[in-house]
Amino acid sequence: MGIPSELRHYWAQKTLTNQNLNHNGYDINNCNGRSLLIASPAEEHKILQARLCTQEGVRAGVKAAVITCVATAVPTLTAVRVIPWAKANLNYTAQALIISAASIAAYFITVDKTILECARRNAHYNKRD
Repeated sequence: MGIPSELRHYWAQKTLTNQNLNHNGYDINNCNGRSLLIASPAEEHKILQARLCTQEGVRAGVKAAVITCVATAVPTLTAVRVIPWAKANLNYTAQALIISAASIAAYFITVDKTILECARRNAHYNKRD
């Protein structure tokens, strides 16, 4: 027993396609639309909405991280130069850790909230009249 020719052709095309993906994960050559599974228009719409929600979340997360970075960098760097305890105990690594921890937390919290908000906005419940 071997692999049927259609499956063999599909997997060969799939491996070639995986080598032709760009950095976003989208197919460059489109594999001529050959797939064993055909998505319905509703499923394609859901996939598109999921991608858009993810992109919206990443954009909002980056904005929040940049704002938080500036909002934590200014007081941290000021405190290191003015407050004697901070000058003695917070080296460059500690300062970077304080700023980056706040920025990373803001990024992930904002992305999570934005994606959940977008998912709620796009949710379609089967309501019976």
